[in-house]
Amino acid sequence: MFDWEIDRPEPPVLQQHNNTDIILKLPMGKRLRDIRWLSVWCRRFTVDFGEIFIPPGLDVPKPRVLPEFKRLAHGLRSSNISILDAKTFYIPNLHYDGAGPDAYFWVGNGSEPNIMGTKVPNEIGSLEPLRGYQGEDIEIQLPGNLTVYDIDWLAVWCVEYRHNFGHVYIPKDLDVPPALGQTKIATTTTTSTIVTQGTSKPTNVNCRELIKGKLNVMWEVMDDYIVIELIGRISEEQYMAFGISGSHGHPQMIGADVVVAFYDRKLRRFRAEDYYMSSLAQCDGRLGVCPDERIGGRNDVEILSGDRSHGVTKIKYRRLLQTNEAVNDRAYPLDRQISVIAAIGPLNSREEANSHSHTGTEVTVDDVQIDFSAKNDHMCTDAIDNYQPEDGPKPWPTRTILGEKVITARIGPTGGSRGYTPITGNPSWGIAWYMNDKLIPEIYVERGQTYTFIVEGGDEPTQPAKYHPLYITSSSEGGYGQLSEAQKRRENVYAGVEYDSSGYAVPVAVTSATITSLAGRYCEWKHKTIDKSAEIETFEEYMKTLQLSCDDPNGQPAYLNWTVLDETPDLVYYQCFTHRNLGWKIRVVNAGETSKISGSHGLYGSGPAGCLLVVCLLAAFATITDRLLAGWF
Repeated sequence: MFDWEIDRPEPPVLQQHNNTDIILKLPMGKRLRDIRWLSVWCRRFTVDFGEIFIPPGLDVPKPRVLPEFKRLAHGLRSSNISILDAKTFYIPNLHYDGAGPDAYFWVGNGSEPNIMGTKVPNEIGSLEPLRGYQGEDIEIQLPGNLTVYDIDWLAVWCVEYRHNFGHVYIPKDLDVPPALGQTKIATTTTTSTIVTQGTSKPTNVNCRELIKGKLNVMWEVMDDYIVIELIGRISEEQYMAFGISGSHGHPQMIGADVVVAFYDRKLRRFRAEDYYMSSLAQCDGRLGVCPDERIGGRNDVEILSGDRSHGVTKIKYRRLLQTNEAVNDRAYPLDRQISVIAAIGPLNSREEANSHSHTGTEVTVDDVQIDFSAKNDHMCTDAIDNYQPEDGPKPWPTRTILGEKVITARIGPTGGSRGYTPITGNPSWGIAWYMNDKLIPEIYVERGQTYTFIVEGGDEPTQPAKYHPLYITSSSEGGYGQLSEAQKRRENVYAGVEYDSSGYAVPVAVTSATITSLAGRYCEWKHKTIDKSAEIETFEEYMKTLQLSCDDPNGQPAYLNWTVLDETPDLVYYQCFTHRNLGWKIRVVNAGETSKISGSHGLYGSGPAGCLLVVCLLAAFATITDRLLAGWF
């Protein structure tokens, strides 16, 4: 153990370590200059296993304060920038208008910023073009093995136009701490989290199977903390979630307090995030399945370790048994059993939890109760490492809508592994648009023509699970209402959005009487029993297992009228204003082309066979066009 030659509470016994980075904090009131040596010392046998001596007058590395960003373009400015450690910059009071089309944090060498630089991820680890900032305090870290000793400047740089918006120089006489995570501080957009290595194997092994063949949980109580390890057979695009059910006695998502654990592909590290579920909807920043931090709370979860091999992900984290967040967090009791829930599902583009299927293959369907004070409660029956998943079912082909100018838009299920995700390649929220009662069909429209969408996506913004205004956009994901102002400027909206007197974007559809920010009454195709998509070969047969349910049988739909302009691009999307990944493609053709495609003029043959041939040829052409645009060829 470590001995500081001072009176202090009994420290923990030093465990085994192998090439581990450890950060030690001196006891209260002690400074480095107050001690002369540090050792690994065995008190029982009074043996010194090794020591280092602290030289007198040691100049301890410390953070370095730099000037602010030089103000050159796009309103870039900040307060004095600090180098916290060899890889970390703290940028307070950052302002930037977000209007640069291809701007990034940029570092490199030379007397001035230049094109031979390196992109630095933003404060959330993303390499997307920078959004706008309005006086935010942020922290960024240099990528890879790059350190502040390797660079001459930090800039905000537009790659496309090779334009320097502002920069600060890095002194050559730096003596800052090494980058071990010890200097991470709370900023406007982040909270302080120190990632440490896992400790020794716990003496008592508790294990419970949550989802057969896919997810197990192990746990141990250590002082005031519950230490949990999730072991799941998931892909890198998926998360695993575990926590306390919203109601004792059965698995309930609403009101549940869970932790969502996953591998962050952007940050290239394992994460565990505190979530609260106020409703069964994608998080809109206020309600839904939301990270605590996104709704004004705090991430009370500390990740301890992570590993992924042979398709199995293991993530260990800890949380206080009782936090000080009464609204979003629930206490882990030690005097009784409590109902828990678990799920596996896809991550969306924000690296947040998207909807999972509601079958027993991805979520707990039975009441699972755990006594977290238990010792050696080992009830796991399957070895996740040895489980071999079965091949998935064949996806349904994409449907099409040709030559129809009135289209009904309703909500329905995604069709599991046969529907939304295999069709689009995007994770689904669990619901999707049904256009003319077809699951996310490709719609063909003509320039110069007007199309009417009869929208029944819900008209109550306070119920996010039933509020899905339709709009037409350039985005393959949608969710315009969730975007920052800078992100909105990069998206083109063709119908369904207007701006109020304050410049705030609102979804707009025309009801029977007035123009309102509504989406009509709420109508949804629901399962008559359970989701049977995995066992049904065709979408037509699948529709027979659904039934249409409207909240207000006497309610009115909303109407979205869209006149397709000549300059409308060949490919746009119908999407949901408040949520991502509900819609799909609209193919825009010139006037008269739809009738030729359908074969009604006999140009490509008549009858069903001729029509089918043309649709297949057009679909093949559309696929090749998409791939050319995406740079596949």
